[in-house]
Amino acid sequence: MLKAFAFAAVTALGLAGPALAAGEGGHIEDVAFPHEGPFGAFDQFQLQRGLQVYTEVCSACHGLKYVPIRTLSDEGGPGLPEDQVRAYAANLLPIMDEATGEERPRTITDPFPSTSGMGMGPDLSLMAKARAGFHGPYGTGINQLVKGMGGPEYIHALLTSYTGEDQEQAGVLLHENTAFPGGWISMAAPLSDGQVTYEDGTEATVDQMSMDVAAFLMWTAEPKLMDRKSVGLVAVLFLLVLTALLYLVNKRLWAPHKGKLSA
Repeated sequence: MLKAFAFAAVTALGLAGPALAAGEGGHIEDVAFPHEGPFGAFDQFQLQRGLQVYTEVCSACHGLKYVPIRTLSDEGGPGLPEDQVRAYAANLLPIMDEATGEERPRTITDPFPSTSGMGMGPDLSLMAKARAGFHGPYGTGINQLVKGMGGPEYIHALLTSYTGEDQEQAGVLLHENTAFPGGWISMAAPLSDGQVTYEDGTEATVDQMSMDVAAFLMWTAEPKLMDRKSVGLVAVLFLLVLTALLYLVNKRLWAPHKGKLSA
């Protein structure tokens, strides 16, 4: 039985190799984000710049339907003042009130608008969790664990990897992108240098805007990331203290008896 199982596993790996190579993703570079690592935290000003890029560029085709607008003022997020959040919500597309069946202006308790229809792209609420950078050999996740290469790296690479080459397939215009699996994508390059004007004076290069919006989308997917890191750190410290106490208890209670038994 064990021999048969081992043979089946080896056969499956042998067949999976070419398949994985054929469906290999594009080239993803490892870039440093402030929120990475056990002690990392979101950069509030980077998230604000990312919100601006999303609002002025990405929101035309992509929604954030799982993100409540009120979270823009949460600690650990963009941290906007509540009056700014209210003004931001009022400028978004109106929402259909389920109680009255009529449209009304959005409030901070409503979610970001969603998009649908011809030419609209996927919702970006969970994009940074749904996508990942290079996982390592056969999807082992080594790079994501060690280097932190996840969704933000993928988003940044996708936005900065257009070559400018186009081709038409089956009536669809495709654009070459070295980060996209297969190398060709239907979405045209959405960013260009100077496309937005940052209020803090940061130069709006394609690389900078890509970093900012990638960090913002990571926050939309993991708004409680900092809280989870804090809880994890406390748990690790607790386990370390518990391990030390168990060692000392074992040494005090059982060490004398172990010597007698060996004699």
